[in-house]
Amino acid sequence: MFQPVYGIHRIMGAETEYGVISPDAPDTNPTILSAIVVNTYEKLEAKRTESLRRTIENNAQEAQRTRWSTESESPLTDAFGHTVKEQEAHASQLTHTRRELTSEDIALEALREAGIDGSQELIHGRGGYPERLDWDRVTMNAMLANGARLYVDHAHPEYSSPEVLTPLQAVLYDAAGDKIAYDSITEVAQHSNDNLPAIKLYKNNTDSKGQSYGAHENYLISRDIPFEDVASTLLTFFATRIIYTGAGRVGIGVNGEIPGFQISSRADFFERPVGLETTIRRPIVNTRDEPHANSERYRRLHVIPADANLSHYSNLLKFGTATLVLNLIESGRAPNLHIADPVTALHTTSHDLLLSAQLPLTENSDSTTKFATALEIQRAYLNACKSHEQENPTGVDNDTQQILALWEETLDALETNPLALADRLDWVAKYALVSSYVAKGVPYTDAKLKALDIHYADIDPTRGLYHRLVARGRMRTLFTSQDIEDAARTPPSDTRAYLRGTLMSRWPDEIIGINWDTVSCRGRYSHELTRLAMPEPTRYTQSEVDPLLPRVTHSDELLQLLQQNTTPHKDL
Repeated sequence: MFQPVYGIHRIMGAETEYGVISPDAPDTNPTILSAIVVNTYEKLEAKRTESLRRTIENNAQEAQRTRWSTESESPLTDAFGHTVKEQEAHASQLTHTRRELTSEDIALEALREAGIDGSQELIHGRGGYPERLDWDRVTMNAMLANGARLYVDHAHPEYSSPEVLTPLQAVLYDAAGDKIAYDSITEVAQHSNDNLPAIKLYKNNTDSKGQSYGAHENYLISRDIPFEDVASTLLTFFATRIIYTGAGRVGIGVNGEIPGFQISSRADFFERPVGLETTIRRPIVNTRDEPHANSERYRRLHVIPADANLSHYSNLLKFGTATLVLNLIESGRAPNLHIADPVTALHTTSHDLLLSAQLPLTENSDSTTKFATALEIQRAYLNACKSHEQENPTGVDNDTQQILALWEETLDALETNPLALADRLDWVAKYALVSSYVAKGVPYTDAKLKALDIHYADIDPTRGLYHRLVARGRMRTLFTSQDIEDAARTPPSDTRAYLRGTLMSRWPDEIIGINWDTVSCRGRYSHELTRLAMPEPTRYTQSEVDPLLPRVTHSDELLQLLQQNTTPHKDL
């Protein structure tokens, strides 16, 4: 059953929910603010797209809007083969039943939250809500020119990156999401005369009032591997990797009620080892089985216990180490090392700034002791990955070696001098800033430290503390601002995201429905839909699409030519 898997090439991607607020109108419904962010960016992209602009300028007829299709979504199916009935599921799980919200929907939701009767004032823009935004055409889902998705999820704007093949690409396209989000709120600010409220977005995971929002990873793994094997290994790995992926947080506990600092901003919100939910009773290993690809071949691992990272290095370690550990699992080489209580271990590790807490192991673990620190556990995974990758008959490639070397260098520094990583890891950088105030006598309960925590996560490159550290050379980066801007406009060339991005750039007004693995188009002079299924994520790349572009003038023609192309997909 097990076949050796080597290297860091794997289909993966990131999802980020941004904290959202209007400083001038802090009571504004977050769903409205999130809708403004998504709607504004879609319009901003439309301005950059010649075909859509031509349609708008001609004004002969209203351009049809691209609709997000939910046909391949199955959020109630889990990896153990069970499907939760819709009537038994929490409302937050029913993502496949959502529709575009009308002005009345949005207004009524805000009214319900405020305990107010009637909707006319809000619908017509009074009561502090924007009157100049065309709420009858509000977009809650937008596919972007770089192959990503921007949408409203649980009252937050969420960016889902395009599929990529390497951890380094995953970091780049995740950073592109921050650029996209910032462009949107900048555009909103430029239209303040239209009564649009100024909006701030934060790449963090909690409002410190008991609410948490996610920063998720996604990896395609082999359907042949029993999910029990996946879960048992990842519980121990995820509970301890926060020592280099954590974003840091002022305050301990769900509400941050205990004074202090912790490594992970998200850890305190997890309550059980394994489960299907993502917003309630949060599990360390999520069992959602929704591959958005060939379901006979792939399983999508939906990872939810991660922190939102601004640091390129924290993010690279997050994607890179997870990819290498998945290689171990698929190859049957995962170490037999299991924490007895993963949830408690996750909390303990987050609160343990000295990285010395002894975590109880299960009796069947291959260990000479019954306890191990998070550092020791991560070192065991590193050594297992090094041994495995060195057995690759073709040798260890440079990209894989980069991850292994960075992992080892980081663990060495965490063991001897964690503050040496203040220029690479989010939690250490934030802790260094906080500690400088604490050393001067500022208590952890002081509002200044809470504000510092929030301002670190501000995505505004002119104001966010992370970005100020970068500007002053105190935080290392892997990409230039131009690299990130290019990724915000251009899809990756080696996955099906290239086709989606190309369609959105060239023919946005011809796309009727689109999602990760399906697209339906109608050419301007066509009566019938052309639908293309994309079950293999490594198909419909630049090498397959670009040679056909000189032969077509409309989207459906391109799809028809691609349907005729029987070139086999590329194995990873």
